[in-house]
Formats: sequence, structure tokens, C-alpha cells
Amino acid sequence: MRVDAIALHLRPRSMSEASDLGVRLVQANARSVWACYAPVWAVVTLIALAFGSIESWLPGLILFWLKPWFDRTLVYTLSRAVFGTPTNLADVWLAQREVWWRQLLATLTLRRLSPWRSYTQPALQLEGQRGTAWRARRRQLLRGKQGAAMAMHGAFAQIEGLLLIGVMVLVVWFAPEPSQRGLFDMLFRSGQDIGQWLATIAYAGIVLVVEPFYVGAGFAMYLNRRVELEAWDVEQEFRLAFAS
Repeated sequence: MRVDAIALHLRPRSMSEASDLGVRLVQANARSVWACYAPVWAVVTLIALAFGSIESWLPGLILFWLKPWFDRTLVYTLSRAVFGTPTNLADVWLAQREVWWRQLLATLTLRRLSPWRSYTQPALQLEGQRGTAWRARRRQLLRGKQGAAMAMHGAFAQIEGLLLIGVMVLVVWFAPEPSQRGLFDMLFRSGQDIGQWLATIAYAGIVLVVEPFYVGAGFAMYLNRRVELEAWDVEQEFRLAFAS
């Protein structure tokens, strides 16, 4: 990796500061991020909603379970953004074998419920290690950072949950007063299909907005860990100094 080509100023940061940097990275590259992510999200969401004819709760479960697959597109986009390279959907399509299909089964089974997946996913996807080498690399990345990665994961999970509850409450709040009680019962108590459909649509919208920031936070934490392990900041300073 050409450290001198990285468009970020590298220096050791706390993991919380690194996660903030990841959020800013997503904001600064919002056009590329959502240009690549939104079409993938839209196709999967439409397919998931089609399964609602079987069970009304099934689309929400599908969206939840496929989030790590969404993350692969985001990691690819952010890995190019770090070098100042914009990305469009055509770039993702050309790299689809590596971005979408490589280690897909493990992504959606063994690693699906990992509480630090956005932190370790960049190493898995970008470094290309497998087997014993990957397990050793994962232990190295997590050593001393496991708690911070879990805390970041938990924070974003709470954000998603609170936003979902907030959206559902707003629906009741803005409804005409005589129908608010019935609407509240329909959404939160009765388990009717319409309530589950509305919850699924709200959840899909939240995933569209929040997931890139979750992946960005984990990605920046991964970069920060590599700065610590491999002294990227020193190498970057030397390269820039000698280049000038």
C-alpha cells in the first residue's frame, strides 16, 4: 500500500477519535458512498419486500441479515476514498467478484453476528488473508481494541433501535387525535401485518442512512490500528518530507 498516497493525515488516535474520523470520511465522500450503496440497497430491499407475501416479518429479517453484504460495497468505496479516488456504481460492478461474492457464505454465517464486524471486515476484504493467517491477523487487530470495537457496534445498534422507535412514534404523533390510540395499538401491540410492514419500511430507511456511518467508523478504527502497528504516520511523514 502506498502510504504517501493516502489523502488522510495519519497519526495515532484514540479509537473513539478514529470512529469520529470515519464519520467525517463518509460525510466528505457522501456522493460516492450513496451512489454505490443506494442502488444495492434498493435492489435488496425490493427483493426482501417481495418475501412479505410469505410472512410479514420476513423482509425485516432479510434486511437485517444481509447488512454485512451491504458493508462490502461501503468498504470498497471508502478504501478508494482514502486515496482521494471517487467511486461510481460501474467501478463496483467491475469489481463485483471481490466486493460482493468473495467469502460470501462466511460473511453471512460465521461472521454475521460478530460484535466487531465493521472493524475487522476491512482487513478481511482488503488484505485477502485466509485460514490461519487471517485468524492471527484478527487477533492482532483485536488485541487491546476489542472493547472499543464492541462499544462502537453497540452504540450504532442503539442508534438504529432508537430511530426505529422514534419513526413509529412520529407516525402516531402526527395522526389525527381521534385515531392515535388505534394507530398506536396497531403498530406496537396487535402484531398486525400493517404494523410490521411499516416497521420494515422504516427500518430499511434507517439502514440506508445509518449503515454507511457504522462502516465508516469501523474502517477508520482499522486504519488507526494499522497506524499503531505499522507506524504509517512516520512513513507518511518521511515520504512527504523527501518528496519535497
